[in-house]
Amino acid sequence: MKYIIRNTAILTVLTFGIGGLSACSFQVANNGQGNAAAPSESPKAHRSSKNSANYPPLAEGISQADMEHLDGSKSKVADRKGKVLLLNMWATWCGPCRAEMPHLIKMQDKYRDQDFEIIGLNTDDGDTKEMIEEFAAEMKLNYTLVWANTAMQEALLKTSKFDGIPQSFVVDRDGHLRGVFRGADPRELKKLEEAVDQVIVE
Repeated sequence: MKYIIRNTAILTVLTFGIGGLSACSFQVANNGQGNAAAPSESPKAHRSSKNSANYPPLAEGISQADMEHLDGSKSKVADRKGKVLLLNMWATWCGPCRAEMPHLIKMQDKYRDQDFEIIGLNTDDGDTKEMIEEFAAEMKLNYTLVWANTAMQEALLKTSKFDGIPQSFVVDRDGHLRGVFRGADPRELKKLEEAVDQVIVE
């Protein structure tokens, strides 16, 4: 992914200059190692959704993958059973990722006290801890940022059948996949918000 890092400035300018662009293409890193932000809180009491059985469980390559936090600790999606999760693949150089972040911030604020957690999965192995911290401060991000390793990224891309970012995955309290959302087009963001609304109230 080194060529991506070298062209970060160019990509960012192009992204903001082309109004219809709603996603960035990227390649999965070879080693998938990196840093990320603070670990999440433990989930509260588990509430099972009667609709979960109608949806597939999240692939083990996603639910059991180690996500690395800024402090070096690791956790898994499976550790958060009982929460509604929004897994969001992103990178600091991705303009559409930036464009959708205010929507994610609002969702996290809206449902923070209802066992809802957004997990931002950084996909660029060139981003250092300091870069992510600076980016999070600039964007005023209020949700968990972690580093997604190569295996997790590959499992997510296999699930979505989409090789761009941002892309998001809604997971219900039972660990079942409830929706995949590709890019940051306003219509796709509206569908994402509606899906979260629905799963939260079940």
